[in-house]
Amino acid sequence: MSLKQHVLSTINEHSDAFKTISRYIGEHPELGNAEFLAAAKLTEELERHGFSVERGVLDIETSFLATYTTGKPGPTIAFLAEYDALPEVSHACGHHLICMMSIGAAVGLRSVIDEIGGTIRVYGTPAEETNGAKVTMAAAGMFDDCDFALMAHPYHSFEKSGSSLAMDALHFEFFGKNAHAAANPHEGINALDAVLQLFNSINALRQQSRSDARIHGIIDHGGTAPNVIPDYASAKFYARSATRAYTNELVEKLKRCAEGAALQTGCTWQWNNYQYSYDELLTNETLSDVFTSNLIAGGIVPEEITVGKDHGSLDLGNVSLRCPAIHPYVKIVEERLILHTVEFRNAAMTERALELMIFGAKMLAATAYDVCTSPELLSRIREEFNHSVGGQTR
Repeated sequence: MSLKQHVLSTINEHSDAFKTISRYIGEHPELGNAEFLAAAKLTEELERHGFSVERGVLDIETSFLATYTTGKPGPTIAFLAEYDALPEVSHACGHHLICMMSIGAAVGLRSVIDEIGGTIRVYGTPAEETNGAKVTMAAAGMFDDCDFALMAHPYHSFEKSGSSLAMDALHFEFFGKNAHAAANPHEGINALDAVLQLFNSINALRQQSRSDARIHGIIDHGGTAPNVIPDYASAKFYARSATRAYTNELVEKLKRCAEGAALQTGCTWQWNNYQYSYDELLTNETLSDVFTSNLIAGGIVPEEITVGKDHGSLDLGNVSLRCPAIHPYVKIVEERLILHTVEFRNAAMTERALELMIFGAKMLAATAYDVCTSPELLSRIREEFNHSVGGQTR
């Protein structure tokens, strides 16, 4: 048996345990930064396979960093685990599968890493759906010495790692003056009017924004009663685009819209980022090609593997600007089901989904093995990364 086959065989050997853990996390959904049960299960499993685990990394309670070091020269591989659920629809993004694909891959590679050399890390990254821990970890330099980072996402098709949108989450608050809406409206300053003006200004702004821009929002506070002019109103927006640089431009334009709305209505205003800012994903195409080659070797016909698309925003984007990274999609259902829906959540809990989770773990492990055992391939991955990141306007 070759070393690569041994990696895959090891994943098979532990597949029942991996499925049990994934099913448990799926049945016990926890929101971001409250994933205590999931973090405990995942770290216990990693320790069982010889990884040393640091819990509560960077004072993020449910984060962890698991490491296995051979002491021999070799690359440092990062496998990324997500395990937060969504409000109301629980694991409708399949994070209970994502974490076990990464941990399964790490365990598989661990079985041969003493022979080939290098270091394996598994990053437990809470709250991907909101205040993604990868943002904090990337800013702290935790990926700067990694040679490459891998994770895979469940979906309704096999898809190459593609792009994602840089994103800022903005909260605009307006402050006016209460008054009786019928008896003395002239004495009030209507904060809700400012929010409505803000929406009108942003609707006009969309006409003159790039085609990759996305601006969408809600009114999260619009007053208390129809007969009281509201002295406080607020709205939340996501501003996104294909690059951090253009997203920054959009944010400045949105702030000017808010300033104008305040001036028109006589309100005062303030704003803040109510969630972490995500950068765009820069897929390392060389690394992505290795994953795709392993999919084909694993029995997936090339025609089934589609070109990667933008599916919104990922905190992996911040990692991809620190080290080479990929985020491919693994098919777990036959029908076209949309992420973040009850239908996808239910499909992601089936035995078929768990089987394909094991397949995804094998593909990640095989990709990592190929790169670890080819200095020439690793050099090309690093060269592409240096060229791509060096050309970014931050």
